[in-house]
Amino acid sequence: MQDSATEVTAAGIARLAGVGRAAVSNWRRRHADFPRPVGGTETSPAFALAEIESWLRKQGKLAEVPLRERVWQQLVGHPEGPTTALTYAGCVLLLIHERPTVWLDVSAGSDERLAAMLPGALEQVIVPRFGQVPGRGVHRGREGSAVTAVNAPNTVNSLAAGTVPSTSVNTAPATRAVNSAPAVPAVNPALRAPAVNSAPVAPAANPALVAPAAFAVNPAPTSPPTPAPPTPAVHTPTGPQLLPSAPLLRGAAELAAELGARQAFEFLLGRHLDANPRQYTLTPTELARLMAELAGPAHTALDPACGTGALLRAVTPRPEQQLYAQDNAPELAALTALRLALHARVTVRGTAGDTLRADAYPALRADVVLCHPPFNERNWGHDELAYDPRWEYGFPARNESELAWVQHALARLKDGGTAVLLMPPAAASRRSGRRIRADLLRRGALRAVVALPIGAAPPYNIPLHLWVLRRPERAPAQPEVLLVDTGRFATEGRGGPDWQAVRGAVTEAWRAFDRAGRLDEEPGLARSVPVIELLDDDVDLAPARHLPPATAADGADELTAVRERLGETLRLTADLTPPPVAHSADPERPGRWPLTTIGELARGGALVMRTGGNGGHARVPVLTDHDVLAGTAPSGMLPGSDEEAVLTEPGDVVVPVLGGGSMARVIDDTTAGAALGRSLVLLRPDPGSLDPWFLAGFLRGTANNRQASSYASTATRLDVRRLQLPRLSLDEQRRYGARFRALEDFERTLRQAGRLGEQLVRGMYDGLTDGTVTPD
Repeated sequence: MQDSATEVTAAGIARLAGVGRAAVSNWRRRHADFPRPVGGTETSPAFALAEIESWLRKQGKLAEVPLRERVWQQLVGHPEGPTTALTYAGCVLLLIHERPTVWLDVSAGSDERLAAMLPGALEQVIVPRFGQVPGRGVHRGREGSAVTAVNAPNTVNSLAAGTVPSTSVNTAPATRAVNSAPAVPAVNPALRAPAVNSAPVAPAANPALVAPAAFAVNPAPTSPPTPAPPTPAVHTPTGPQLLPSAPLLRGAAELAAELGARQAFEFLLGRHLDANPRQYTLTPTELARLMAELAGPAHTALDPACGTGALLRAVTPRPEQQLYAQDNAPELAALTALRLALHARVTVRGTAGDTLRADAYPALRADVVLCHPPFNERNWGHDELAYDPRWEYGFPARNESELAWVQHALARLKDGGTAVLLMPPAAASRRSGRRIRADLLRRGALRAVVALPIGAAPPYNIPLHLWVLRRPERAPAQPEVLLVDTGRFATEGRGGPDWQAVRGAVTEAWRAFDRAGRLDEEPGLARSVPVIELLDDDVDLAPARHLPPATAADGADELTAVRERLGETLRLTADLTPPPVAHSADPERPGRWPLTTIGELARGGALVMRTGGNGGHARVPVLTDHDVLAGTAPSGMLPGSDEEAVLTEPGDVVVPVLGGGSMARVIDDTTAGAALGRSLVLLRPDPGSLDPWFLAGFLRGTANNRQASSYASTATRLDVRRLQLPRLSLDEQRRYGARFRALEDFERTLRQAGRLGEQLVRGMYDGLTDGTVTPD
C-alpha cells in the first residue's frame, strides 16, 4: 500500500531528484502532467509523495529514491506531524531491536494486517521498558478519544474499512488491551497530577472529617492517599493510528536492517533536530559528557528537564541502572525515552509534565541529577508553589527560576548524591538570589561553580556556568567551595571551545577538590574559597571575581614571548613579500587560454567533488567555512550521524560556497584527517592531471567567482561546477602553482602577525591595568 497521505514540499522534491528548487519550479511550469498540490499554501505548496515519485520515474529523473531520503520524506510528510511519526518509528525500531522475530511475523502481509497486529506486539516491549499506564485498559488517541488495543484477527476488516472498534470510556467497561496487565480501578481524579501550567487543585475533603457528629467519635485511622504513578511518555499506538504510518514503519525497518535499530533512530532524530534548529535548545555532546563525568557513576539518574535526552545518554551504563526523565513537552519526553531505551539495556522511566508544578517522581532519591533547565522563566509556578517542601534553602523569587530548579534537584537526591546543572551566569550574582546562595554555601550543598568559555552551549554569546551540588549528609565544619574559570579555552572559530582542555582542567580540579576538600590556587584557573569569604552582602559566586590573576612574572614573561614571536613573524613577512610585478610579454594572454570548468573536469575524472555536513561516528575535528576563510585550524563540531563523514587528505582543495568571498584552501598535513563541514565543497584532483596549488589559485580569481555565483536577496552562493580553469600542461600548472603557494605563505604570515599584534596590545592593556606590567 502506497502512503498517499504523505506529503512533500518543493525542497523535498529537489532533494529526491538531486536538483535545485529552481528546477522544480521550472518543471511545474513546463510540464502539464506535473502533480497538483494537495496541501500547504500558495507560496509553499505540498505534493503527494507517491505521485511525485511516480512522475519523477516516468520522466527518467529518478531511478530509485534513496532509502534514507524516502524514509525521511515519509516522516516529515506524515499526517500527524514529524514528531508523532518519529515516535511511531521509534516504537517499531525498539521492537526490532529487542524482538526482531516478532516484527518479521507482524510485518508479513498487508498494511492492514500490520496495523492490526502491531499494537499487541509493541505492548510486549513498551510496558516492560517504560512501565504500565495507570488505569491501563485503553489507548488514548491523538484527540483524547479512548480506543482499545486491537486484536489482529478480528479487526483487519475494520481497519481496511477505515472504522475503529467501538469502545467508549463512558459506557461499558473497556475490553482489556492485548498482552496488557489486568485492569486496575480508575485513578481518583483528585489524586492525579495537575495539568501543565494549571493552578493546583485542592484535594477532596476527607469524608471522615465531614461525617455527622454521631459518627465522628473515635473515627478509624485512615492512611494518606497514595499518589497516582506517573504516566509513561511512550504509549502504545492504536491500529487506526498506525495504518497511515505503515509505509514509514516498513521503511524504518529497512533502515534498521542497513544501519541497526539504534543508529536508524539516531539518524532520523538528528535530521529532525537539524531541520528544526529554532524549536529545540540542545545540550552539546561534549558538554553533556563533562557534566556526566562531574556527577560520577550512578545506579539511579534523573533529568527533570530532559529535552532530547543528551544528558542521560552521556551517563555511563551499568547493570540494573535506572534512568528517569521528565519534560514539559510530551513529544520530547517520548523521544528521550525511546532514545535511552535504544541506547542501553537499562530501565527507562520517562513522563511528560511541568516538573516544578507537577513533579512526576516526588518519592525518588537519585544518585545523580543532571539538568539543563530553561533560563529566565518567570511563569515557573511562583504563585502556586509558595509552601512547597522542596524550598529547603529559601523560597525563590519570581525571577529566580534557576534557583527553583537547583532546589528541585537537591530534593530528588539521596544523601551524598550529586547534581550538576547548567546555569546562566546571572544566577551566581543576582541580588534577589543571595539569601538562597548563602544558605546553599553554609549547609555545604553547593560544592563548585565552573565558568565555561563563551560558545560552550546556547546562548553562545555568554559564558555559562556549571553548578555542582551535593545533598549534604551532615553540615561541614569549615566548608569551602571550588571556583573554576575556563574562559581561557575559548577559540576563535565557531565550533565551540577547546573541549579537551576544558574537560581536562575541570575534571582534574574537581577530583582533587573532592578528595581533599580544598584545592591549592592555580592562578587564573581554579581555587577553593572558604565559604566565610563569600558570605558578604552580595554572595557573588562568579569565579572570575575570586580567582587570583596570573603572577606578575608570568604576565611579563608571556608578553615578552609574544613580542619576540611578533618580531620574527614581521621579519618573515618582509622576506615573503612578493617581488615587483612584471607585465607578461607572452602574447597568449590569459583571456585567450582555452578554458574548462570544474564540472567538466569532474565528469572527465580529473577530480572528485564531495560536499560536507555529516559528522559520522568518529570524533574528529571539523573544518568549517570560517576556518577556511580565516586560515585557522579545524575548530568545528557536527552532530553524530550514520552517514560517513568526508575526511580531508593532503592535496585536497576546499572551497566555501556561501558569502561571496574568493577563497580556496589546499589541505596540508596539519589539517588532513578533519571532517568536512557544512557549506564547503571538497575537490580532490588527480595528481597526474591537476596541480592542487594551480587549482586553488585560479579558483580564487575575482572574475571567476563572479561568473560562477548566484545572488539571493540576502546571500551569495557559489556554484563550484561553473568555476573555470585554463587548459595548461602539468609543468605550466606547477609553475603557476609555485607562485600561488608563495602568495598563500605570505597571506598566512600576515594573518599570524595580525593575531600576535592583537594579543600583544591586549596583554599590554591588561598588564598595565592590573599591575602585572609597569609603565617603565
